[in-house]
Amino acid sequence: MFRSLSVVAVLLAFCVVVLGSYVRLSDAGLGCPDWPGCYGALSVPQSESAIHSAQQAFPDKPLEHAKAWKEMAHRYLAGSLGLVILGLAWLAYVNRLKIKTSWQLSVALVVLVFLQALLGMWTVTLLLKPVIVTLHLLGGMTTLALLCWIAVRNNAQPSIALPTAQQWWLRLALVVWFLQVMLGGWTSSNYAALACTDFPTCHGLWWPDMDLHDAFHLTRALGESRDGGQLHLNALTAIQWIHRLGALVVLGWGIVSVKILLQRQNARTLAWTLLLVLLLQIGVGIGNLLLQLPLVLAVLHNAGAALLGICLVTVNARLMNTSY
Repeated sequence: MFRSLSVVAVLLAFCVVVLGSYVRLSDAGLGCPDWPGCYGALSVPQSESAIHSAQQAFPDKPLEHAKAWKEMAHRYLAGSLGLVILGLAWLAYVNRLKIKTSWQLSVALVVLVFLQALLGMWTVTLLLKPVIVTLHLLGGMTTLALLCWIAVRNNAQPSIALPTAQQWWLRLALVVWFLQVMLGGWTSSNYAALACTDFPTCHGLWWPDMDLHDAFHLTRALGESRDGGQLHLNALTAIQWIHRLGALVVLGWGIVSVKILLQRQNARTLAWTLLLVLLLQIGVGIGNLLLQLPLVLAVLHNAGAALLGICLVTVNARLMNTSY
């Protein structure tokens, strides 16, 4: 049951991450102005009296049913994931002598879900503050990665034997992925994805004018500079350009990782899968620029980041030492 539930949790966490990106990218992140309910109710107001009460309670936040339902669907799904993780932690503790991962890791996931709930609340109450939105994304990706680790380690998989140096390269690939997800979240939460739409240059330049200080100032509000003024194009350009440079690092690191994995017969399928996901992710990112960020491609870009993380976690969960 623990093994099966861990797989279910991975699938559910993936859906939560993708749905969360859809909610944010479809501009529905503030579809419900309060938390955890929606306009003071556990569901989106439907009756005339409920809608009237909602409008009186939040006169500056008119009810838009489509956006509200998107937001609530994400909350319901995230809540379901929280319950599954709670069950997983209980099973891990009960079967702590049999499972192949530390039961404390499953319990730590419960704490992480609680922190995710707080970040979800602050996302609404702090009006989509970029640092909170980015941390919320990172928390979701971390939850997915840890659940994937648990699932792979506890479901029978042949180990991948590699020298220590190559193992370290693959371990650091997870760090590179995480940092790029952070840059991607910062780009999305600052609405900087279309700061420059040409490719491979930006505004026709290989090194465009950039304001790195305002671009990566963490405590500022959405759309504001450090001094409270409007965030200028140079800052948004810096955010997107650094994300592009990060993509080049991920691509190079990933290609070397694939080459390492192809040395082992039992890792070749995983290697080709990693390469396919990596190339598709790069292609979708370029498509977002050239096609002016269509919603379907923007969501697929987030899904691709999650799949890339799943591939890298799967690789690392199966590594073992070899003597040469």
